[in-house]
Amino acid sequence: MTNTNSNDIVTADKFKLSDLLLKEDWLAIWIGFIIIAAVTIGLVSGAYDLKAVSFSTWGGEVPFTEIFNAGTLVGLITTFIILGALFTLGIYFQKKSVAKFIPAFIGLFVITTIVRIISAQVIFNRYLEFAFWALVIGLVIANTIKTPNWLKPALQTEFYIKAGLVTFGAEVLFSNIRKFGLYGLGIAWIVTPIVIIFMWFFGTRILKIKNKSLVITIATATSVCGTSAAIAVAAASKAKKTDLTFAVGISLIFTVVMMVLFPIFIKAIGLNELMGGAWIGGTVDSTGAVTLAGAALGELGQTSATLVKMIQNILIGFVAFAVAIFFTSAENKEKNGSEKSSVGIGEIWHRFPKFILGFLAASIFTSFIAQNAFGAKATSTIISNLGQFRTWAFALAFTSIGLETNFTELKEQFSGGKPVTLYVVGQLFNIIITFAAVWILLSGTFFPIPTLQ
Repeated sequence: MTNTNSNDIVTADKFKLSDLLLKEDWLAIWIGFIIIAAVTIGLVSGAYDLKAVSFSTWGGEVPFTEIFNAGTLVGLITTFIILGALFTLGIYFQKKSVAKFIPAFIGLFVITTIVRIISAQVIFNRYLEFAFWALVIGLVIANTIKTPNWLKPALQTEFYIKAGLVTFGAEVLFSNIRKFGLYGLGIAWIVTPIVIIFMWFFGTRILKIKNKSLVITIATATSVCGTSAAIAVAAASKAKKTDLTFAVGISLIFTVVMMVLFPIFIKAIGLNELMGGAWIGGTVDSTGAVTLAGAALGELGQTSATLVKMIQNILIGFVAFAVAIFFTSAENKEKNGSEKSSVGIGEIWHRFPKFILGFLAASIFTSFIAQNAFGAKATSTIISNLGQFRTWAFALAFTSIGLETNFTELKEQFSGGKPVTLYVVGQLFNIIITFAAVWILLSGTFFPIPTLQ
């Protein structure tokens, strides 16, 4: 995503120590690492249990007053203090106005809290993620009463996204591969790159969509895991906020449709739970939706679906890394007006989104250090606590996007219907090729059927 910070103008082939405190990417890494370290130390030492507040599902038989109590209020204040302090420090080191940021952040946090509460409502929670409601509420404000100027200093979309992604890296465990072995790798890691490449060429060569950042963001959201993958790749390819909004929006809409209809279709054609769950895991965009859709098939279907999706999620960091390198090279070629223009290591490093390194480092920490040092149970608790900090960072980001976007800008993304065509054709291709992989690996025709229970 485009970063207009004036501090980004540095010598391409030199690394300055001041970058570690002045550049948004590095500051996002430090924020993510501070949260990871604080959560881990508290849990391992037993001194405290640090986690951001979450809202239990309410509505129906559970009234809102039951889930919003004194404990929730204390957790909300604690979450605000932690995130507010960390992001305020980030603003300070970027030499932006702290005096303007603090009151603006308070306002943004209040709006985001409303978003989180609405998205926890039982019906809304079942079918649509918080990202949808954050965008909707932000868009309504921006396009009716207008976003007030005093609130704008807190709309640091890229900063929230990058810090959230570093924290999210800790949730991606390589150990999940062991649970489904080569079967999961075959379904998740072979199919996914094929779908991305197909959608890239279909979007740029057949549909001739000029906005390549939009194409790769849609392709990754379709083939990996919806919102999270779209966020990572949009940042890596320096996509516009409206590109991310469109990719996430269309992904969420089709996710709801697939979550409801796909299990019905799988049962109708008589596919067994193991294969049906794996098919869902490889094609339905959202991890939460995958779990629910898999559960509709049965316990084995849910296990199969969840494992395939978790193995697929591991690719997020690697895909974002590859996209960043590719777009860095393409940007340099476009700048020099030559397809043969070479890109030096220094230039790649200068333009490369550093937060991706933080994502990978966090994943390595929980996968190979935390699990071995503290055990699987403690690591699971660490990941659970970190998950809410990541959710808050993403919620702040999507609320900011909504507050910064007008419908005219968003309408431009639907130009000619090509982006919608890209998603639909890409998802159909994904469904077909994933089924082929599932049948080859799990039908028992070529390989022994694995046991997951």
